[in-house]
Amino acid sequence: MSDLIPSLVSDGQILADVNGCLGLITLNRPQALNALSLAMIRDMTTLLNHWAARPEIQAVAVLGAGREGKPPAFCAGGDIRFFHQAAQAGDPALGDFFTEEYRLNHLIHAYPKPYVALMDGIVMGGGMGISQGAKLRVLSERSKLAMPETGIGLFPDVGGGWFLAQCPGHVGEWLALTGEAIAAGDAIEWGLGDVFVRSEQWAALVEDLRHGSQPSAEHVVASVMERVDLAPSPDPKGITARIDRHFGLPTVADILASLASADDEWAHRTRETLLKRSPTMMAVTLELVRRGRTLSLADDLRLERNLVHHAFHLRGAARSETVEGIRALAVDKDHAPRWQPASVAEIDAAEVAAFFVSPWGGDQHPLRDLT
Repeated sequence: MSDLIPSLVSDGQILADVNGCLGLITLNRPQALNALSLAMIRDMTTLLNHWAARPEIQAVAVLGAGREGKPPAFCAGGDIRFFHQAAQAGDPALGDFFTEEYRLNHLIHAYPKPYVALMDGIVMGGGMGISQGAKLRVLSERSKLAMPETGIGLFPDVGGGWFLAQCPGHVGEWLALTGEAIAAGDAIEWGLGDVFVRSEQWAALVEDLRHGSQPSAEHVVASVMERVDLAPSPDPKGITARIDRHFGLPTVADILASLASADDEWAHRTRETLLKRSPTMMAVTLELVRRGRTLSLADDLRLERNLVHHAFHLRGAARSETVEGIRALAVDKDHAPRWQPASVAEIDAAEVAAFFVSPWGGDQHPLRDLT
């Protein structure tokens, strides 16, 4: 058994177990809502590569450690305080984080064995990156899925430019620009989840995967499927038509103007949300999702690696929208980011275009070998 679990580096932030044919990965940073550190990304990569090569392991499941007496979190994203510190210090580990995270995202999408993501509770940002490539994405009524990066002056990365672009209509643009959190029914309807298991069944499901008989990959999948129920009805207010009407427009300015001209509460609230986001990074985000519809996942991840480099370096850390957004949300916590420019009318089209120019030559790109 011991040789099925390689040595890990994250100091207990990733826990690995084997039960029969099933390898279990537990994100074990509950005090930080299981947000991903670089060491956790490295451990997940090590485990997945090791288990891919071991015939004894036929399936993998990933879940988040629980918090006593508190709502669950699968994974709330990446370690944004680390991003802030590393950017200000010029720490090359910042670039390593994104290179290795995006490689892990690609590995999961291409994984040769069934990979099951138990997406109970908060699933945001980096949590979406390690779940959207799963063969089976399991949700509960406690699941809250979001790509909230525009709120910190970033863009929906970890493959978000690709998987949000696969959503029907212009749902992807709406999710990407607003960072809106959606529940299980909408997530399944829009292709961001597969099956629904009620929360009262969740402990029994996890117990079965950890300690029940798991002789085959088919049995692992059956352990989930025998507990599947109908998800709550999606789209209760019929918002899909509204989303398409507004978010299919060509520019962020057009979307805001369209929302302003609508006289319903949803449009008003949506516009207010967008007015709090970084204008520049909303323009970058909109272009990313639009391009994502014609890109492979590998090409999208290479593009995102270019974009995230520019997010921290194009203007330098002192003027980075991302550094400022993280400062306002997680460091000073004043929730008053000073975006430059502050309004959509002042977006510099040339600067937005510069985000899409790779800082690396083709054979130098850190993700050049992804296929």
